[in-house]
Amino acid sequence: MILEIHDHNPQLRYIRRVVDLINHGGVICYPTETGYGIGCDIFNPKAIKKIVRLKKRPPSKPFSFMCYDLKNISEYAHVSNTAYRLLKKNLPGPYTFVLPGTKLVPKVMTTKQKTVGIRVPSNIICQTLLEELGSPIINTSIPVDDDTAPPTEAFEIEMLLNNRVDLVIDGGPVYPDPSSVIDLTGSSPEILREGKGDVSPFR
Repeated sequence: MILEIHDHNPQLRYIRRVVDLINHGGVICYPTETGYGIGCDIFNPKAIKKIVRLKKRPPSKPFSFMCYDLKNISEYAHVSNTAYRLLKKNLPGPYTFVLPGTKLVPKVMTTKQKTVGIRVPSNIICQTLLEELGSPIINTSIPVDDDTAPPTEAFEIEMLLNNRVDLVIDGGPVYPDPSSVIDLTGSSPEILREGKGDVSPFR
């Protein structure tokens, strides 16, 4: 099922339909500034297992997740003063930040080192959805074969996934460009992946 939502002025009634679906264990596809992603409530084990199967991913490999803002991040990660300043300057945006997780994060979302990967998207649909939901959702890419380009539009995603998700939000075409991954667990930032986000502030 595809639900078209305005990319600059999301209709709240549609966003609330998506929130209701997520609260009932739904798995959705949604647009971010780095491409379309797959997600569910991080506190719903059944929905998470569905994504693990869909991605053919080892259950031991944790997912990153999206928060609404910096205050929301501080519930799920320990943020040092240095990390806070960097986050404040660069979020929302196309970054995934690795931080020490709090006890609130389900084990399936943390690494053996008890770290988590967190994003705060700048996509308006995503922001509105996270604000209305009030809790984080998983952020993972759509699975494609090595020789297949990632889909950029909702109808392509629906054809590719063939009812293996409960809903695809159509927020217009988005051309995939992965987020930059920055580790903020040490005394200075470490760039783990250079992507769409400018990494010069972390050098």
